[in-house]
Amino acid sequence: MQALHYIISQTGLPKAGVQNTINLLNEDCTIPFISRYRKELTGNLDEVQIAEILKHKEAFEVLEKRKATILKALEEQEVLTPELQQKIERTSDLITLEDLYLPFKKSRKTKAEKARQAGLEPLAKIIMSQNAQDLDTVAFKFLKNDITTTEDALEGARHIIAEWINERTDIRNNIRYQLQRFASIATKVVKTKTEDEKAQKFRDYFDWSENLSRIPSHRLLAILRAEKEGYIRLKIEIDDETVLQKAESRIIRSNNACAEHIKTAIQDAYKRLLLPALTNEALQIAREKADESAIQVFAKNLKQLLLGSPLGEKRILAIDPGFRTGCKLVCLDAQGNLKYNETIYPHPPKNDTTGAIKKISSLVEAYKIEAIAIGNGTASRETEQVIRKIRFKTDIQVFVVSEAGASIYSASKIAREEFPDYDVTVRGAVSIGRRLQDPLAELVKIEAKSIGVGQYQHDVDQPKLKQSLDAVVENCVNAVGVNINTASTSLLSYVSGIGLKLAENIVNYRSEHGPFPSRTAIKKVPRLGDKAFEQGAAFLRIKAAKNPLDDSAVHPERYDIVKQMAKDTGNTVDALIGNTAVLKTIDLKRYCTDTVGLPTLEDIIKELEKPGLDIREQAKVFTFNQDIKTINDLRAGQLLPGIVNNITNFGCFVDIGIKESGLIHVSNLADTFVSDVNEHVNLHQQIIVKVLDVDTERKRIQLKLHSK
Repeated sequence: MQALHYIISQTGLPKAGVQNTINLLNEDCTIPFISRYRKELTGNLDEVQIAEILKHKEAFEVLEKRKATILKALEEQEVLTPELQQKIERTSDLITLEDLYLPFKKSRKTKAEKARQAGLEPLAKIIMSQNAQDLDTVAFKFLKNDITTTEDALEGARHIIAEWINERTDIRNNIRYQLQRFASIATKVVKTKTEDEKAQKFRDYFDWSENLSRIPSHRLLAILRAEKEGYIRLKIEIDDETVLQKAESRIIRSNNACAEHIKTAIQDAYKRLLLPALTNEALQIAREKADESAIQVFAKNLKQLLLGSPLGEKRILAIDPGFRTGCKLVCLDAQGNLKYNETIYPHPPKNDTTGAIKKISSLVEAYKIEAIAIGNGTASRETEQVIRKIRFKTDIQVFVVSEAGASIYSASKIAREEFPDYDVTVRGAVSIGRRLQDPLAELVKIEAKSIGVGQYQHDVDQPKLKQSLDAVVENCVNAVGVNINTASTSLLSYVSGIGLKLAENIVNYRSEHGPFPSRTAIKKVPRLGDKAFEQGAAFLRIKAAKNPLDDSAVHPERYDIVKQMAKDTGNTVDALIGNTAVLKTIDLKRYCTDTVGLPTLEDIIKELEKPGLDIREQAKVFTFNQDIKTINDLRAGQLLPGIVNNITNFGCFVDIGIKESGLIHVSNLADTFVSDVNEHVNLHQQIIVKVLDVDTERKRIQLKLHSK
C-alpha cells in the first residue's frame, strides 16, 4: 500500500494536491508556508486540510513500521506464507494487523500451550471435526504424564480450542460489532467513598449506565477520572447470550458430544480471552475519540484566545489584585518594557483606599498612561471599583484581563531571564499588562495547556494534546505575522521554519547588531540558511523598512512580480501599495507563470491593498454589573453582561464578574438545535445572559444566552 492511496482513502482530497503536499512535507516545509505560499501545488488546500494529510501520513508511517516488525518476526519463526504476507501488506489498519499476528505472538505459557506440550492438539482437532461419537474412548488414548484422566485430556483440548476461537478474526470482528452497537458503560460508587467530600463532584456517576457509542466525550472523561481517583468502578456491559449464540452459530454444526465441548470452549474463550481484551479495546477506542474531541475543543478555544483583541502599542498601568498581600502595580511603556512597580493596599485588612487612589493618579500622570489592565483573579471586582472612583485628567480605558496561566509564566525560566531582579508578583503584573497590549505575543510564553481553556486537559493523551496545541500556536503566530525587531524568543520560535535555536540566534544577533534593516539582512543570522529563510521570511515583518514589502505578507520570492506590476502601471512600489484604484485595474493573468497562478496573485493584490493588516479585532472596554459581587446577589431572571471564558462540547462558561463562572448549557444557547457551540459564541466574546437557576450549595449557576 502506498502513502498516497492511504491518505486519499482517509481524507477524500484530490490526488494531485495530496501528492504535492506529501512532497512538500518531505522537503521539511511547514503547514503555514504550504497553505499560504504553495497554493498552486496543493490545489488551494487550507491549513486544516494540510494538517489532516500530515496526520494520516504519520499514521501510515506507524502502520508500515509495525508491518515491517511483524513480517520480520514471522520470518524468524519460519511461519510466513505468501498468502499471510499478502494479507499483512494489504492491511490498512492496526487492529486488523494485530489480529493477523495474534496466532503467532510469542506470549507467556498459556493453558493452551501447556495442553499442546502435553500432546493434546490432535484431540482438539478431532473435537473440532465434530465427527467423533465416543469422545471418552478417544480421549483415553491421550493419557500420559500429567494427563491422568479423560476429563484432564478433554479440558486441555478445550483450552486449545478456546485459543483457536480467540484467534479467529471473524469471531473477534463480530464481537467488536456488538460492542460498537450495543455495549453500555456502567459505573458504581466505591462504597467507602460514598460520603467522601472530594467524591461529591462525581456523584452523578455513583450509579450510572449509558450506551458506550453515544456517551459524550466530557462525560466519558469525567467517568475515567473518577475511576482513576478511586471513587467509582466501571464496567463495559453487553448481552453475553446474544454474543455467544452468534459465535456458536458460526462454529457448531453438529449435535453430539463434540458440540457440547465446543460450546464449553466458546464460553471459556469468550469469558477468559475475548471479552476482557475486546472490552478494553472498545473502551480504549471510545477514550481516543473522547480525547480527540476534547483536544479539538481546546484547540478551538486556544485559537480564539491567541487571536484575542490587542490594544496595541499603548502605555499601560497593570494591576495584579489581592487583599492581604496588596495589589501589585506596574507601569509599562508602549513596547511592554517595565518602567515602575509598587504595591498598594486598598482592600482589607489595611484598607488604604485613599493612598491607593493618590498613587494610581500620580503614576497615570507621570508615565502618561493610556489604559489600565486589571487581572481577573482575587479582589478583581473590588480593585475595579476603586479605579472607577478616580477622576483622571485624560480619558483612561479600564480593562479586566484574564490571569489564566500568569502564575505559571511568572515562575518560569523565561520570566526569570526577562526579569531576574524582580519577584513573581511583579512578573505576573507585567504579564497582565502585556496581555492587554498583545495577547498572542504574551501567551506564547506559557505552555498552552496551562492557559486553562479546555476540558479535562490533564486527562487526555498528552503528546497528542501538545502536538495539536503547538500547531494552533504556530498557525496563529504566522497568521498574524511577527515584528522581528521586537519579538521575544518565545514568539519567534513559532515562526514557520525558525524554531527555538534559530529564534535565540535571531535575538542574540539583534542584541549585538541592532534592528534588522531588511528581510535580506535576516540571512546574516548564524545557522539561518536558505531553507529557513524560504519558510519564515514572509511571516517576519520589518517596520519602516526601506522596501515597504518587507512589512507585508508578500513573500520575497515574489517581490519581482510586484515590481513588474508597479512598472507596468507607471508607479513605484511605494505608490502602488494601498492604491486600490490602480490595483483593481491590473490584469493578473498577464503575470501567471508555471509556478505562479491566480491564487498567489490574488493574495498579493489583497496584501498590497492593506499591507500588514492585523487580522485581529481591536480591544473593547467592558464593564460587569456593579451590583453583583457574589453568588448570593444572583436571582433567576436577571439579565447580566458577561464574557465567555471557556467553551466545551456541552456549552460554554461565562464570567459574570464573581468568583464562580456560570454555565450556558448547549440547550440554552439557542431556541433551535445546536450542533457546534462555536457557531453561537466565541471565547472572550462579550454577551448578555439571563440567570435561569442558582445553586448556592454546589456553587452552580445556570444561564441562558440572551438574544439582543
